[in-house]
Amino acid sequence: MFSFESLELPVVAAPMAGGPTTTELVIDASKAGGWGVLAGGNKDVDTMAREVRDVQDAGVAAGVNLFIPGPQSTDAEALAGLREKLGPIAKKFDVELGEPSWDDDDYGAKLDWLVTHPVDVVTFTFGLPSAEDVTALRGVGTSLGAMVTSPEDARAAVERGMDFLIVQGPDAGGHQSTFDLYAEPSDVALPQLFDDVRGAVDVPLLAAGGIATPADTQAALDAGAVAVQAGTAYLRSSSAGSSLTHRLALASDDFSETGLTRAFSGRYARGLANEFMAMFDGITAVTPAAYPEVNRLLAPLRKKAAETGDPQWTHLWAGEGWRRSAAAMPGRVIEGDAGRITRWLAGRES
Repeated sequence: MFSFESLELPVVAAPMAGGPTTTELVIDASKAGGWGVLAGGNKDVDTMAREVRDVQDAGVAAGVNLFIPGPQSTDAEALAGLREKLGPIAKKFDVELGEPSWDDDDYGAKLDWLVTHPVDVVTFTFGLPSAEDVTALRGVGTSLGAMVTSPEDARAAVERGMDFLIVQGPDAGGHQSTFDLYAEPSDVALPQLFDDVRGAVDVPLLAAGGIATPADTQAALDAGAVAVQAGTAYLRSSSAGSSLTHRLALASDDFSETGLTRAFSGRYARGLANEFMAMFDGITAVTPAAYPEVNRLLAPLRKKAAETGDPQWTHLWAGEGWRRSAAAMPGRVIEGDAGRITRWLAGRES
């Protein structure tokens, strides 16, 4: 079974779906002494399998994160209203909106592949696998983890058979791993949340959400974390698959704050506050809690805006600590490979 105590450096590069987490990022972070987890979400089973093989061929312990499928939306009227609101923006970019369809993200096929081609670790976001899936994965020697945002979800995860948990604070960039799609994200700061979860369960815990500097890493370790998981700090690295538009926005003075929004995907996520968020936040009548339906609807628009270099109409996921991280990192580190950033977060790179 996988053990975080085997890592030379207690830093994990987060599985960032949609492109930022590449096999190169995982390999570079791991070979530096930390570790990286592949993002299994938002890709088909064949792509996931190819990435797993690439990581294993590099001699790195393979970890994969999966999205737990949520409920299918029954609010066709709200989805239709959102499409109508998006019409003028889609016309501006000369792009056809996607279909707001539901699917399970190829979850069953991915699970089956991971049982027949075992990896070291599988982690879960947005919920928990079935008891049968847990038995199947543990039966082939795979360690299991889940990202949680509350003590209640932490208890449920341990009861289901998770070997470790990633405690995600509200400052995390990207999607919040609330098990309930309709729940409002917690605003309990990571230090208090971590302490609450530690009091509720007795398994190894990782700290995530706002891990932006070596001091953040050390504070989490002092609080009892076996490691930290960071994502935003890696977005501008040469190992990441982040778009140029995203990279430039993270370095731009045009953005001064982040915000939580479900307008881009139908699930709450944190990113740099831009015009799209300003227009669509707060109008829940046309921005339903519907994932992946909203995500599918908006995908072509987000992609086109990023490709044309317009940061105001695409998602720019970023944690609340993105400014602290950029200000503290020497330039050669922030633009360097994931290995340098891993060593820097661990206090080994100046």
